[in-house]
Amino acid sequence: MSKIIASAAIRGAREIVAQAEAMFEKVREEKGESIDVGYPDTAYYLPMAHALLGVNIEKLGQIKPVLAHARELLGNVPPDRLWFPYLGTTLDAGIATLLAEEIITVFRYLYAQEPQPGCNGFFSDTILRTLGIQLVDGRMPGFAAILGAAPDVDTAVHIVRELQKRQIMVFAGSSTNGVSIVDQLAEAKVQMGWDTYIVPYGRDTISAIFPLNWAIRAAMTFGGLKPGQSRACLEYCKNRVFAFGMTLGEVDDFKYATGAGAINMGFPIIADTNIPEILPTGICTYEHVVRELDHKHIVPRCIEVRGVKVKVAEIDIPVPFSAAFEGERVRREDMHCEFGSKYSAAFEFVHTRNMDEIEDGKIEVVGPDIDTVAEGGSLPLAIYVEVAGRAMQKDFESIIERQLHHYINYAMGIFHMGQRDIVWVRVSKAAFASGFRLQHFGKIVHARIHDVYGKIVDKVQVKIISDDAKVKALLQEAKHAYDDRDARIAGMTDESVDVFYSCTLCQSFAPNHVCVISPERLGLCGAYNWLDGKAAFEIDPTGGNKPIAKGRVIDLKIGEWEGINEFVYSTSNRNIESISLYSLMAKPMTSCGCFECILAIVPEANGFMIVNREFPGMTPCGMKFSTLAGSVGGGNQTPGFLGVGRLYVLSRKFIPADGGLRRLVWMPKEMKTYFGDRLKARAAEEGVPDLVDKIADETCATSGEELVEYLAKVGHPALEMESLLELL
Repeated sequence: MSKIIASAAIRGAREIVAQAEAMFEKVREEKGESIDVGYPDTAYYLPMAHALLGVNIEKLGQIKPVLAHARELLGNVPPDRLWFPYLGTTLDAGIATLLAEEIITVFRYLYAQEPQPGCNGFFSDTILRTLGIQLVDGRMPGFAAILGAAPDVDTAVHIVRELQKRQIMVFAGSSTNGVSIVDQLAEAKVQMGWDTYIVPYGRDTISAIFPLNWAIRAAMTFGGLKPGQSRACLEYCKNRVFAFGMTLGEVDDFKYATGAGAINMGFPIIADTNIPEILPTGICTYEHVVRELDHKHIVPRCIEVRGVKVKVAEIDIPVPFSAAFEGERVRREDMHCEFGSKYSAAFEFVHTRNMDEIEDGKIEVVGPDIDTVAEGGSLPLAIYVEVAGRAMQKDFESIIERQLHHYINYAMGIFHMGQRDIVWVRVSKAAFASGFRLQHFGKIVHARIHDVYGKIVDKVQVKIISDDAKVKALLQEAKHAYDDRDARIAGMTDESVDVFYSCTLCQSFAPNHVCVISPERLGLCGAYNWLDGKAAFEIDPTGGNKPIAKGRVIDLKIGEWEGINEFVYSTSNRNIESISLYSLMAKPMTSCGCFECILAIVPEANGFMIVNREFPGMTPCGMKFSTLAGSVGGGNQTPGFLGVGRLYVLSRKFIPADGGLRRLVWMPKEMKTYFGDRLKARAAEEGVPDLVDKIADETCATSGEELVEYLAKVGHPALEMESLLELL
């Protein structure tokens, strides 16, 4: 352990803790110890203190013991002439720093000083869960927390673009000599936000606690760890959250102290200045503190030191290509041309051919190219993809077709929305100036289909059509195919197949969770259905999706089969002995943390409520989504509570053992609007055509008492059904 680093980290920690203590006294004097304190939109109180110390801080007075603990962790700065082991003292100083930074920033929220202008501030639980599927499917392999500022704007942009190309989420903030990378990126007009993988957290080092307490929440959200399991939470971060810190410019005492805190979590620090290094492994997977003075090499060095597994897509197009660019928007003033929406006809279609009917790699442009269009103009567009393969099946067409949205969006400067015949595409002026033309849509599609679906697709041929008459003629063919697919999928039921599919992608974060996907029950993340599982197994038989033979029926009413139970027991590390697919009350499936919605029992209403993760308000069960989710996730089996995909509500297998749709007594208004006539049609099928009007929302009930009163007034059928508690 470097004496220079130890001294700086301890000095910084002592100053940050002193600052937190002074702010505590100020707040106590001005507002009193009973004032409420906390971050917005989280069920984890002050997450670092909650995870490491097991405390639930809601009032100012509850902070005092945490401050005292932080003070106890502080050692003395090493004397100049005395040498002794510094590691333990430095790591303790790092933990003290994290606890104190959390307290300082929560006080800033109390005084409306956070989030800082142009910055995100505290990262909500909702964001963590929303990104869950990207964390586990490889689209977001790691995280970079940048502290400071690059030597110039161009270097700042270069570093961030290199991280984006590798699909690394960038948390940008802190400052060097009064300059922040946040402002450097803003000056270069770089789009920042969760959608573009660049999130500004704040302009000072203390605000770096935001990405760190976001990381520690993953241990409790996905890993099922309990508050106070400090060592387990820190080890979870080291082993499953692939983050690192990158310091740009001078590393002052505050950055050393915060870096010491990050090292406790297994996150190494890479600097662009000539600081001492800590190379032996131990707390981190590999090195702890490393310097890389060449900005062209700093990103690869970071990835190497943290052990992040990245895959950079190399496609012959004139713009960068990465999932990090998927969230970019191309505004009208930045647009060269567009296709679809209300401006022209546009569609995408994937069609299976025989092997001898197409030529792999053939890309044909039919019609005018975008260099013939006046700036701001539009063209019709058909992306007509023909595929062939010995393992290709017609059922896979829609799966591949659905991915075109993502693939095209991965190109920097290209905006894509929708699918089938409701697509809308824009090409930015910058992409056009870089040489992007219609043929490049074909190159993207050809390369990505081979890369992702190479096990089932042997040949890919693409036609990019911009001739209006030909687009409209082919559109009719595509619409017939869309209708045929919909009819085929609508006819699939759980009874019509002998196998369901597992999904264990989330085990990288929730080791004991196993999702079972059937034709009538999609994955709880909402991103995978039965056909997705089937295709994924064909592509990678050793991957996260495997067929499960249902086997002997144990209880058809609740949806329990011997083969499913055996698979879940062995795959959940022998934690879950049996599950049901059709009941919320008896042996419900486990949940990880990236579920779209939560179903929860409301005993006094004799029914269930459902809440989506985007809904921020109170629910009739007395908890907001974030609090509720803390009890449901982590691979736990909790009768009466269940994480589900949003569209499961429309399934004919929606908790039929418990009474199905008739049990649904409350949902947010936004969900009612989203389901619209589809939910009314399902209710009519169930024999209760007026059910949707009887389901309460937040405009008429946010407590159990209000809910029961409303249900009685409208005559909701759940009140007349068998008691739910008898089903336990």
